[in-house]
Amino acid sequence: MKALTIVATVLALLVVPAHAQMGKRNQGAGDSKKDDSATKKVDDKAYKAALERIPDSKEKYDPWGVTKPAADPAKKPK
Repeated sequence: MKALTIVATVLALLVVPAHAQMGKRNQGAGDSKKDDSATKKVDDKAYKAALERIPDSKEKYDPWGVTKPAADPAKKPK
């Protein structure tokens, strides 16, 4: 009886994470389509406006510049 209780407990603990990964389905799917189109247009406008506010950089950005040593014109590689 003790072994049966342990097996049932282990199986229950294994099923809970699998059940959580299944996700939620069909909760208000019909109503959200109307709201999505309106909010999508607003989000697109806000995104484009934010992109226009970003200033253009005057110098080229080198993301790997920190890892490279400074170029020394006196030394030439072989």
